Amino acid sequence: MSATARPAVPLRPVGPGRAGRAQPPGPNPWRPGHLLLAPHRLAFFLAMVLLLASGLWWALVQLDRTTGVIGLGYAVPPTITHAAVMSFGFMPLFFAGFLFTAGPKWLGVEGPGTRVLVPTLLLQAGGWLLWLAGAHTHMGIAVAGAALAAAGLGAQYLRFWGLVRRSPQADRLHAKVVAVAGTVGTLCVAGLAIALLAGAFDLARSLVLTGLWGFVVMTYLVVAHRMIPFFTSSAVPMVEAWRPFWVLWALLGAAAFEALAVWVAASGWAGAPGWMLLQGVVELLAGGVILWLGVAWGLVQSLKVRLLAMLHLGFLWLGLAFVLAGLSQLLGLRAGVPALGLGALHALTMGCLGSLLVAMVTRVSCGHSGRTLVADALVWAVFCLLQLTVLLRVAGALDGAPLWVLTVAALLWAGVMGVWGLRLIGWYGRLRFDGRPG
Repeated sequence: MSATARPAVPLRPVGPGRAGRAQPPGPNPWRPGHLLLAPHRLAFFLAMVLLLASGLWWALVQLDRTTGVIGLGYAVPPTITHAAVMSFGFMPLFFAGFLFTAGPKWLGVEGPGTRVLVPTLLLQAGGWLLWLAGAHTHMGIAVAGAALAAAGLGAQYLRFWGLVRRSPQADRLHAKVVAVAGTVGTLCVAGLAIALLAGAFDLARSLVLTGLWGFVVMTYLVVAHRMIPFFTSSAVPMVEAWRPFWVLWALLGAAAFEALAVWVAASGWAGAPGWMLLQGVVELLAGGVILWLGVAWGLVQSLKVRLLAMLHLGFLWLGLAFVLAGLSQLLGLRAGVPALGLGALHALTMGCLGSLLVAMVTRVSCGHSGRTLVADALVWAVFCLLQLTVLLRVAGALDGAPLWVLTVAALLWAGVMGVWGLRLIGWYGRLRFDGRPG
């Protein structure tokens, strides 16, 4: 009998420390074919492979910068390689797992089967692995990798646009914003390949940052607005699911302003006192509103439930990132350069996006593998160590910080994500613990 036709089986409790979890009797081996049982399995598996590969790669780069023991050569500036793979590599693959699992339910349509998505997902995963290889060997190989990834990403969002168009739902705003953001991301990855081919490294960096704000952050904001209040009201009965659309537009407007700021910087106006003052004030206001929103959504009440607390603390980092960015602009007015370097950017990427990634992917992976929706001791330890990693990386951006701080932060990121990722990879290739399909 095939895996997809496997009948439901009686459940039995498993060992100590795994309360609330059950598994089918008998062996449950890891098999590649099981990755095709549901879209999130293959998408999350490939995303984890890229997450682990990129984390290990960056840790080796930082170690080499500190010690020189590896002697790495570069065909692409490592900062561009790092920014691109961390923004466009594993993130869109995780998005694919969500979009083709929860997306069809949002839209009231039938989603595509996993086999239909295989070329799209493999193009992205293979393209970004080629990108990392080309970064040290030949520019042409890196450009080819980015081009393949752009093709895969474009196909992913063409398919999602098809779901949006077929949807009978009256409220499709969240899905439409996600689809538009995906289109922006596709254009930015394609533009990255063209910019590198032309040797325009500054343009390449601007395109990566535009994609970060206009694609990755926009997608996160849509999911946060839709899901955090819902999850909180489900777990904490005293908290209502409050999510008016003006809140979504305010969040998206803040991200759009940051995307605009990327091109103001590219035009040479970033150090102008008037612009720095405006940017600093806008960012401080946005940060204050987001921090208030986090409290309104039940930050304090959520702390009693680990998995829910992870979502809220991840969102808290978004407000802190804006506050840090605003302070960086205002403190740097006299010098004409932001005072806190890349601290605010990493508070956003590692703090907010990284924390929410661990929380959301853990939740979906538990639910779709037949496990209880809880953050056990290992997940909570991973999350707490991630917070330490973020603090180290933010501290490493300060003037005068020793280079080894960045190395330690990179090694911690690789280690924390490695432990978490390898655990979940083990889940995706096994049948559900509750014997249900999917």
